[in-house]
Amino acid sequence: MPEMDEPNTAENKQRSITRRRFILGVIAGGAVVGAASYKILSPGGRGRVFSDSRLITLNVNGQPRRVEVMKQETLAFTLRYKLGLTGTKLGCDRAECGACTVLLEDVPRYSCSVLTNTVRDKKVTTIEGLAAADGTLHPVQQGVVDEQGFQCAFCMSGFIMSAVGFLKTHPDPTRLELAHGVSGNLCRCQDYNKILDALMRGAEYTRKA
Repeated sequence: MPEMDEPNTAENKQRSITRRRFILGVIAGGAVVGAASYKILSPGGRGRVFSDSRLITLNVNGQPRRVEVMKQETLAFTLRYKLGLTGTKLGCDRAECGACTVLLEDVPRYSCSVLTNTVRDKKVTTIEGLAAADGTLHPVQQGVVDEQGFQCAFCMSGFIMSAVGFLKTHPDPTRLELAHGVSGNLCRCQDYNKILDALMRGAEYTRKA
């Protein structure tokens, strides 16, 4: 039988008010805790400034970028949400999927597991920094375009960055070697054969460049 609605008694009204106050208290408590980590600028300001942040300079895609970062802030967060470089994707956010891969001194790294304040003296390259100044795509990017190697493409930038870094030290890989080189990247669509076709084409273009 369907449940009957509770009678609209004074006791039930009081219980409802108590639950509502409890929920509001939890929400308010969360807001206080969240607010403790940052302060809001005046309406004419630039936005949110974190209380434990410091202004640092990063070398990103060959350009100095001044940005305020917190001690515990990851490079992935800084690149996406403070520098607007959204080609760096946040997938698992725990160094497992590879979607956030960037190059640090030409070496592929998961940017979600790197603290921003530790890379001030290193060269950071994101997917936005691969193309030439005239807009010519990097050979690996062109290989991906020509082979149409990805389905949803959420993981694409991470795979490209891993492949670019791998090819710097292994310019003429076999298919198996390249597969091993990008094995730290996961594809939700699981079309790995097509991805490898595209990356192998990119490796071919890289050798000819």
